Parts: sequence; structure tokens; C-alpha cells
Amino acid sequence: MSADRQTITVYSDYVCPFCYLGRESLSQYQASRDEELAIDWHPFDLRSQKRRPDGTIDHSVDDGKDDEYFEQAKQNVRRLADDYGVEMDLDIAADVDSLPAQIVSYYLREHHDYETWLAFDEAVFAALWEDGEDIGDADLLAELAADAGAEADEVRSALDDETLRETVRERFTEAQREGITGVPTFAYDGYAARGAVPPEHLERLVEGT
Repeated sequence: MSADRQTITVYSDYVCPFCYLGRESLSQYQASRDEELAIDWHPFDLRSQKRRPDGTIDHSVDDGKDDEYFEQAKQNVRRLADDYGVEMDLDIAADVDSLPAQIVSYYLREHHDYETWLAFDEAVFAALWEDGEDIGDADLLAELAADAGAEADEVRSALDDETLRETVRERFTEAQREGITGVPTFAYDGYAARGAVPPEHLERLVEGT
């Protein structure tokens, strides 16, 4: 990524449907620009309250999200999907763990060029929300990364790297310290917008118009 290229910071978690919808909104805003913004991606863990010390998820933990919450979320997802003209195979992915995908994404961001990371990032969103696939599956992640231009073997090594896993979890904590309480959060030049906001909202965030 060019050092002088304009960037927008995005905090997101692949299992968040509003992150997928927010990226579609960003894509629609990008289409109106002469020069595309680069995405400075930061991982966020929606499962943090349920995550055990070893990184696995304890689904028995009550995080305050009951059936009524999920039904309301599904309705909001469907409404925004209609607004943004996207088709989604899933409304909610409550049982999917995105930690493996975020580890691979972080690895690619650090060790490959921007285009490789972006291709993988977009493929993970599509695999989950358009195809209903399990993005916690190592074989799927290796395939998606290979399609993006990385080596499948290095992806498997990254998933086995405990130091890298801990680094990603530190990034989760860092996001919380920076005041990120929900995703997606878009940030630009000291200002932020949270949620799957419409393209014109992102335009105001970036261009102040």
C-alpha cells in the first residue's frame, strides 16, 4: 500500500453481519470516488465475553443476547440488505468462530501486500455471508488465502503459531482500550461512525460534506 494513499480505519469482526453490510456500504461509497480509499483493518472480537483462556468459545455463557435480541438483529440485517441491494445466505452466525479467520487475516496483512490481504478479507466475508460456509475451518481458510495469492502451508503454520494468536488477541484488547465498543466502526481523521451506516454517511465522515 502506498504510504501517501488515503486510508479509512475499519474495526470489524467477520461474524458480524453489520460488518459485512458496512463493507458493502463502503464499497458503494468507494465507487463514487476518483481514488479508492485503502482499508486500515483492525480486528475485533464479538465473542470476547464467551471466549475461554485457551481461545475456544463457551456458548453456555450468558452474554445478554436472548432470542428477542437475535430476532431484532435479523430484522435489521434484512432491512439493510434490501437497502444496499445485497443477497445474504445467513442473517446471523451465532455459532461461528471468527478467531481463525482473523488470525490468518492479520498474518496476511503483516506479511503480504495490501491487495492479497484485501482479496482474502473480501473472500472471508463472502464465504460466510453469501455461501454460509464455516470460516473457522482451516482448510477453507487455506483455500481462500491461496486464491488470494498466499501459500496454503503458510496459512496452516500461522494458525498453529501461538505467538501470533496471542498478538491477535492483544489487538482485540487494544481496540477496547481505544474505546471501540461495537462493530463495524469506521474512523477517519479523528472522527468515527459506528454501524452499517449508508454510503453518504461515510462520505461525510471522510470528506466532511
